[in-house]
Amino acid sequence: MHRTIITSVAALMLAATTAPDSAEIVEAGEDHFVTRNQAVVDATPTEVWLALISPSRWWSGEHTWSGDAGNLTLRPQAGGCFCEKIPEVDEPGRFTLEGSVEHMRVVQAYPEVALRMVGALGPLQSEPVNGVLTIALSKIEDEDGKVATRIVWEYNVGGKMRYPLDVIAPAVDGVMTLQLTRLADLLGVIEAPTSGALPEPDGDPAEDAEDAEQADADDAPVTIDPEAVIEEAPEPSAVDEAFGDLTEDG
Repeated sequence: MHRTIITSVAALMLAATTAPDSAEIVEAGEDHFVTRNQAVVDATPTEVWLALISPSRWWSGEHTWSGDAGNLTLRPQAGGCFCEKIPEVDEPGRFTLEGSVEHMRVVQAYPEVALRMVGALGPLQSEPVNGVLTIALSKIEDEDGKVATRIVWEYNVGGKMRYPLDVIAPAVDGVMTLQLTRLADLLGVIEAPTSGALPEPDGDPAEDAEDAEQADADDAPVTIDPEAVIEEAPEPSAVDEAFGDLTEDG
C-alpha cells in the first residue's frame, strides 16, 4: 500500500513519542537540524557493512512508500541509488503500473568504514530541503581479542520546510533511531541506540554555550567523527583478507 505524506508524518511522530528519552538532536536552528546516534554490535566491520548495504533485511517497512522493505535496494558506490520499487498491481477492479522512489543517492562508499548518502527522507521529500546521512563504522577489540563494531549514524538536514522544527526534528530522530535499532538487532546488540526530544535552550545563550563546552570537556560522549574515521582508517584489506581466499575450492 502506497504511504501518503500524511501517513508518513504520523508514523514519524509515533516513532518519536515511543523512543527512549535521551536527546540525540545535537544541533538545531530555524532551517536545519542534526540528529546523531550510535550503537555497538556483536559483529565485525565487514559483517556490518554487508548488512548495511542490504536495507531490505533491516529497514522498517512502516517507513517505506510500498509498505514492504523487501522492495528496497542500495548500490554502494558513488552515484548509486538507495531506491524502492513500487510494485505493479493487477487484481480485479484495480490495475497500476510499476513505480519507484529514490530515497537517497550515495556520494561516498568506503567499505567497512563509512557510507554517506544525500537525500530528503520520508515527508521531507516534499520540501525544498536536503539531508546528508553519514554512517561511520569503527572496529572495537577487547583485551581478549573479541571484535565488535561501533556504528555512528548522523543525519544532517537543512533548508526551508513547512514542518515546525519542534515536531519534525524529534520525529526524524525517532525514525533514524528505529532504523539503527533494527540494524543493530539484526547483527547482535551490545550497546543499543536511544533517541529523544529536541533540547530547549534555557537561560543566557552565552552562558549555556560556555557550560556546554565545559560539560563536553569534562564528560565527552563516545562518538566518532566520520571524517576522522576515514582519515585514520587503515589501508583497505585485500579481498582474501576480508572474505577469505575466494580462489580456493570448498
